[in-house]
Amino acid sequence: MQLPSPEEPRTGDAFGRVLARCRQADAAPWSAVEVIERDDGLIRANDAARYFSTLEQWPELERWAWAQATGRILDVGCGGGRHAVEWVARGHRVVGLDSSPGAVQVTRERGVEAVVGEVPELPDGLGRFDTIAMMGNNFGLLGGPDRAPRVLSALADLTSPGALLIGSGSDPGDGGSDHAAYHARNLRHGRARGQLRLRVRDEATASPWFDYWLAAPDELSALIDASPWTLETLRREPGGSGYVMCLRR
Repeated sequence: MQLPSPEEPRTGDAFGRVLARCRQADAAPWSAVEVIERDDGLIRANDAARYFSTLEQWPELERWAWAQATGRILDVGCGGGRHAVEWVARGHRVVGLDSSPGAVQVTRERGVEAVVGEVPELPDGLGRFDTIAMMGNNFGLLGGPDRAPRVLSALADLTSPGALLIGSGSDPGDGGSDHAAYHARNLRHGRARGQLRLRVRDEATASPWFDYWLAAPDELSALIDASPWTLETLRREPGGSGYVMCLRR
């Protein structure tokens, strides 16, 4: 008897499920696993406890970037509130924003105001902010060169002149054996080299597919120049691919 065709996972809040399970286990290492699937079949598994790490555990560049925030902060892609919890503990006013209802719930349970939403179609009623944070490699949420201008403009609309946008990203580099062919495929199809099509998996549940952009700093610079933002600072991770940009409104 012939077996039925393999079924696709059901669509749901896989990321939120992983975060909730990790929090219930007090973020013990490998108590929950975040599985990332790329649209060419590549799969990576990450320890979800990283979304609950504390300020003292972060790399120096991340701590420096976090410390630049002032005033009222919008934490874009807040996840489980890793950065927001630390800001609130030091007296900052913070609103977390995430497309995952489960992530928003975890952030709220940790004492931070948070709402469900995503860029660039931001929810109404957010108010105005002195700092926009796209920490934790969340420049990736720019999505790609076509989407990034709309994201940067929408975030600028939530601020006044003089506001700060702090973001971190990762240069895709040459890709290495696992990524070079994918980068080449992107370029053949008119996409940016480091533009990824991803989804999060948790058992038989998967998030919708989404674009996530690993952009080199020079790829972002031209887009920033044409946006309401001005590049103020660029700092690179010593010996690594990560970087932080501070943009001024």
